[in-house]
Amino acid sequence: MTYIWRYETPEGFDDMLMNSDGEHLAGLWFEGSDDEKKHKLDADEKRLPIFEITEKWLDDYFTGKLSSDIPNIKTENLTPFRRDVFEIMKKIPFGETSTYGEIARTLARERGIFKMSAQAVGGAVGWNPVCIIIPCHRVIGSDGSLTGYGGGIRNKELLLQHERKYST
Repeated sequence: MTYIWRYETPEGFDDMLMNSDGEHLAGLWFEGSDDEKKHKLDADEKRLPIFEITEKWLDDYFTGKLSSDIPNIKTENLTPFRRDVFEIMKKIPFGETSTYGEIARTLARERGIFKMSAQAVGGAVGWNPVCIIIPCHRVIGSDGSLTGYGGGIRNKELLLQHERKYST
């Protein structure tokens, strides 16, 4: 069984939807975005404890607090490569960014190989089913451009502005 819940974001951001299997957060995305295609919309709407935890985390995030009470996330089809990319993304500090190329170089070093594809990293970043909590919005192009965000470039720009506001 898959459940869905809607979260009203602060003004300016698109509202968000979340999916759960009843115990774990399986998806978090901006409503109406390209990311919506990755998730089950035909699900039972039900307020679950995991949604309450996620809402609390999002409330804290949107008020500039870094909550350590991270929802229990379950990602289906998480390959070792995607897992490694996600672990690197989770280490990007609030209010800062990294590039696809920097992540590729980090992975290459960790794996003891000469080179890793930034495009492959982009694919893994784009696969992320749980935005903000797994901070794919903090990954940008090598020229500083805000590219490749399934939640919409406007939301990515607003998230980065929001984080910079609270990280100074």
